[in-house]
Amino acid sequence: MKVCLVSSTGGHLMELQKIIPGVKKHQFFFVTEKSEMSKDLKDKYKVYYLVQQERKNIQFITNVITNLFKSLYILIKENPKVIISTGAGAVFPICLFGKLTGKKIVYVESFAKVNSPSLTGKLVYKFADEFYIQWESLQEFYPKAKYRGSLY
Repeated sequence: MKVCLVSSTGGHLMELQKIIPGVKKHQFFFVTEKSEMSKDLKDKYKVYYLVQQERKNIQFITNVITNLFKSLYILIKENPKVIISTGAGAVFPICLFGKLTGKKIVYVESFAKVNSPSLTGKLVYKFADEFYIQWESLQEFYPKAKYRGSLY
């Protein structure tokens, strides 16, 4: 089984790496934003890089469109059975395209979200096959989510 591990950079990527022990018996690869933090990931794992997309950046729309095409290309090329994500924004297209093409979507809401849901979490919750929260306080926002503790 092939697994796609997808997240933005920073804390989301740190959380996603905590999932490696659970998928290491499978063929897996990463999809993340290209940044100083993620550049060394390619030395250990198969990685595809998206363009960093920050909503306040003047090139936001261009970056989103670029990531849409990159996400579609990655899904066609790799054809994973499962997509696991810890968020944020740049990962939404790969999760959506994955769902539309029959992939299983597993989403883990960010550890940083204790009292309110993330934008990506709210969007992916609507179609995720499995949705996990790391804080019980989020159950009111995600009633069907599963609480299994934190990744840390």
